[in-house]
Amino acid sequence: MLEKIKNTASFIQDKTNFQPEVGIILGTGLGGLVKEIKIEHTIDYGDIPNFPVSTVAGHHGRLIFGELGGKKIVAMQGRFHFYEGYPIEMVIFPVRVMKYLGIKNLFVSNASGGVHPDFEIGDLMIINDHINLITNPLIGENIPELGPRFLDMSEAYDKALVAKAKQIAADNKLKVQEGCYVATTGPTFETPKEYQYFRIIGGDAVGMSTVPEVIAARHMGIPCFAISIITDLGVPGKIVEVTHEEVQKVAAKAETKMTLIMKELISQI
Repeated sequence: MLEKIKNTASFIQDKTNFQPEVGIILGTGLGGLVKEIKIEHTIDYGDIPNFPVSTVAGHHGRLIFGELGGKKIVAMQGRFHFYEGYPIEMVIFPVRVMKYLGIKNLFVSNASGGVHPDFEIGDLMIINDHINLITNPLIGENIPELGPRFLDMSEAYDKALVAKAKQIAADNKLKVQEGCYVATTGPTFETPKEYQYFRIIGGDAVGMSTVPEVIAARHMGIPCFAISIITDLGVPGKIVEVTHEEVQKVAAKAETKMTLIMKELISQI
């Protein structure tokens, strides 16, 4: 696996001659951030050796290299999910490749369902912790060159980045929530009792991504920042039928606020 990671990173470096400082993963319906990037190179996933290919609507499937907030970045326009049938090591493969491309921070976005009773559709939630109900991506033989066998996760989401993001939101009069993200396998949306369970165990929002990528990044010593757009609600009395298309629409409406926070935060690191 390590050889594949290095070979893929070498291919990308040879193709772009570009060394990013920041990695960005764009979630469902959140590809609009790309409009803010001064793009220098793009590579379709299908053209990258060893890379999986995104199969989900709203995930375009390409790596974008350029400048955002005055920093050199690499952005994944489209991510990979465990529910697509990929082995978990392939879900996190791109994050490991980004490490070998040179990133020092990872920024992640997603669309999620809110289970906190104070949340509303369209809210932004800065993630300060998570509960992982997807298989752990570090199961199996450890690769010492990537990180330790037993990984401390007491600060999965960088506290300094969280504090800066909250200040940016306040300065721009943007309402933000903060809370714990519960990661499930999907692809089904949750039953009412599952929503209730996730709230009982400490969750504020639930989704089908992000956590494997964050675990992989922290394993390699990369600080992480993540933000959710609340696209539907799992709160008693507010639960309605959810479709992927509706999730995309809500995410697209709220992403300008997320983009502002991400861009300004990147400029400050």
